[in-house]
Amino acid sequence: MTISLTTPAMLFPAVSLLLLAYTNRFVTLASIIRNFDPEHSSENTKQQINNLRRRIYLIRRMQEAGVVSFFLCVVSMLALYWQYVDLGGYIFAASLGCLLYSLYLSVREINISCDALDVHLKNFKVDFKHRKKR
Repeated sequence: MTISLTTPAMLFPAVSLLLLAYTNRFVTLASIIRNFDPEHSSENTKQQINNLRRRIYLIRRMQEAGVVSFFLCVVSMLALYWQYVDLGGYIFAASLGCLLYSLYLSVREINISCDALDVHLKNFKVDFKHRKKR
């Protein structure tokens, strides 16, 4: 299969928006972490901090994979521009692989985020399984 120069170019806006979303997640988590009071250290807070550390680590890896995907996309375009069509196709495939890995990490980070919310909701001592249905 041959691809043209415009094929990897279509990935530019998607990867750029994805990196922006990852950066927003990182900034939000950094703000939450900075607002923790080191003097107030309950078991709940320790669990929250562990979740936040895992999420920050995953977001860093998500950003790295996204940047590598973006970089490989540009290299792919250069290869295609210089008429190395097969090489450009392989590099573009690697770019898509990095993008898939980044998205996979994003799903993992979302799951950890849900776990963190469950830890926070434990403080409210409400049994959600036995609520009345409307």
